[in-house]
Amino acid sequence: STFETRRLTKDGHILDILINATLVLDDNENPSGMVVSLTDLTEKKRMEASLRHAQKMEAIGTLAGGIAHDFNNLLMAIQGTISLVMMDLKPDNPLYYQLQSVEKYACQGAKLTRQLLGFAKGGKYEVKPLNLNEVIKSHNQTFGRARKDIRIHEEYEKNLWTVVADQGQMEQVLMNLYINSADAMPYGGNIFVYTKNILMEYISGSSSDEPAGRYVRISVIDTGSGMDRKVCERIFEPFFTTKDMGRGTGLGLATVYGIVKNHHGYIEVESEKGKGTSFHIFLPASDEQVLAGNKKQNKQKKALKGEGCILLVDDENMILDVGEQMLKRIGYRVITARNGKEAIKLYKIHKDEIDLIILDMIMPEMSGQEAFEHFRKINPEVRIMLSSGYSIEGQAQDILEKGCNGFIQKPFSLEELNKKINEILEDNGIKK
Repeated sequence: STFETRRLTKDGHILDILINATLVLDDNENPSGMVVSLTDLTEKKRMEASLRHAQKMEAIGTLAGGIAHDFNNLLMAIQGTISLVMMDLKPDNPLYYQLQSVEKYACQGAKLTRQLLGFAKGGKYEVKPLNLNEVIKSHNQTFGRARKDIRIHEEYEKNLWTVVADQGQMEQVLMNLYINSADAMPYGGNIFVYTKNILMEYISGSSSDEPAGRYVRISVIDTGSGMDRKVCERIFEPFFTTKDMGRGTGLGLATVYGIVKNHHGYIEVESEKGKGTSFHIFLPASDEQVLAGNKKQNKQKKALKGEGCILLVDDENMILDVGEQMLKRIGYRVITARNGKEAIKLYKIHKDEIDLIILDMIMPEMSGQEAFEHFRKINPEVRIMLSSGYSIEGQAQDILEKGCNGFIQKPFSLEELNKKINEILEDNGIKK
């Protein structure tokens, strides 16, 4: 017979055990003994649990990404309309202040969807080589000003390897970890942050061990209240929170998990009730060089004025409607298309007058990627800006690497739209 059980070892560990018992018969078929074998299933059980957790997180991530995409489209219509109305009002108009409040709430909604996208599969935005020492130092200064009751202790690897990552999302990871630590230290405390170059044969603890290689490790350690084993097992689940109703969404650490995974990294957590918590994040190192600062950051704000013709492609009527109004208000002539096939037909007719295509990524029948390939076949010099309520990971990242001219994340304001268009057209010598 075979059955599973749990057994306590001499050193106090509990193991999952498979017991197999076989009766031994003598020559007369009479029982003469029994052979009992015990197989340690602990590692197998851990791997199965990790795999189930990974599958569950991926499924929820896909759902979260779809919700965030649709919600961002709604916010785009709201924020775009607000931008248009505010242009017709003077700042001393009482409605102007109220619209500013609505715009602020729309921005808060966009931050929530960014958390969902951070958790969702494929949630990276602007990926580039980074020195995480500099990112952490800058973040620590900001957090330190906001929470003066918490002391941050830093220790950095002198020649830290480069990682290729989205800086905004790395800052979001740090912020969520620090907030988690701060919540565990309501009367103040200490956060210790370390960076280190790690050469690893493998990283244990995942459903399939991470590939060997060079990693940058970020450790965030607090002196807070800590967590028991049952809480530790669930902290990365979306919407799981130990806070009181209304004090937390349960997305903070789920977002950390998603961002790290989307950067092909891994995260470990160690905690004990009353003894604080340690998070260790491993990110693959890169041979790429950290780029110099963006020269465009020092440019003065452009006036909301443009000229030329833009082809706007989106399958959502509300986006086409508000987008067309925004572009016309800036000064552009606009041609709209509700899907990729219609856009290609219109571009063949008007390609000599169209200066830029604003192309949605997620569309039925023909995706943004397929439409991009068709546009490039018609005119290899076509200027295209991707627009999405999702992210630039996956297909959109591939398109950008193939020479697409830019990306704008929904929802965006009139000023952001104007800035992005100006950057693309100026870089291509269209505007002086």
